[in-house]
Amino acid sequence: MKRSTATVFLVCLTIFGLSALFAPRHVLAAELPHLMVMGEDNDQDAIPRDSRVFRRVLNELAEELNNDGFDVYDETAVTLDDFAQGRVRRSDAELIDIARSVTRPPIDIVVLFEIYASAERLDYTTKVRTRLSGRLLDVHSGRRLGNFEVASPRNFRAPVDCNRECIIETVGNNARLLARDVADVLIQKLGDEVDYGNNTGNDFDNTADTGTTSDLARRGNQAGCRGRVQDVYLNFQNFTEQEMLDMEDVILAKFSCYVDHRPASSQGRTHEYVYKTRLHTGKMKRNLVRALEYLGMSGRVSYQGKEFTVSKVNKRRNRYYNEGEKW
Repeated sequence: MKRSTATVFLVCLTIFGLSALFAPRHVLAAELPHLMVMGEDNDQDAIPRDSRVFRRVLNELAEELNNDGFDVYDETAVTLDDFAQGRVRRSDAELIDIARSVTRPPIDIVVLFEIYASAERLDYTTKVRTRLSGRLLDVHSGRRLGNFEVASPRNFRAPVDCNRECIIETVGNNARLLARDVADVLIQKLGDEVDYGNNTGNDFDNTADTGTTSDLARRGNQAGCRGRVQDVYLNFQNFTEQEMLDMEDVILAKFSCYVDHRPASSQGRTHEYVYKTRLHTGKMKRNLVRALEYLGMSGRVSYQGKEFTVSKVNKRRNRYYNEGEKW
């Protein structure tokens, strides 16, 4: 009886081990961007940031984006320690600078919106007009991801004796409905930028030895590489021209989810590249570390936001040469 029990246990253990061995391993390839919703109120005709109408629109936008699976961060919460709070009539430059300065967590995309409202009193009714406009902006590259504008229907009315409080509530209700329409547009635009698929392949291709066009197309369009194209800035320090050619060959031949790259500046042994990729930021760092190892170089990789710095550790060159011993 004991022998049969032990046999059954070993068989079950073997089956479990084989299933774990051959089970597909899904690695998340697409990087979900961090979003922050910010209001533009620098225009004196726009509804200011300290208005309850403004807050209702902001909350509605954030809620719809959050419900669709995006990570939305509250501006006040992430800027509480380092920035003055409660400022109104802020310029675009101030908003973008704040978004770029936030590092915990780093903000990738900011949703900028403006609210305009007006009321026309007639003898028999009050016409209320509301317009919501704005844009999507990639914080690190400055690339525009799309614009949006939604206006209230022409038949939106308020009571003829509607006072200021009534007008504010009417505009708030109207703007909240418009925010839902805007959120639907934003979700579609962001959905085109972000892929929810999984990648079963490796982020560092150990099988490919060339950087041919077909290889790049294969790795750029493989499963899991349909996510948002990101501009990553690569700074290489202490690299000679020949070493940079070797590094470029490795990037072209080994890195998955490659889209494009171009040199931004080169001076002496310092080189900067703008690298377009669909690869996750964490995997990008790992790829650079493995590239140094693959080339037999000593160095370190550091990054902040979307800027990576690869510093090669140079060793002292031995210029003493002994042609051969005669004695």
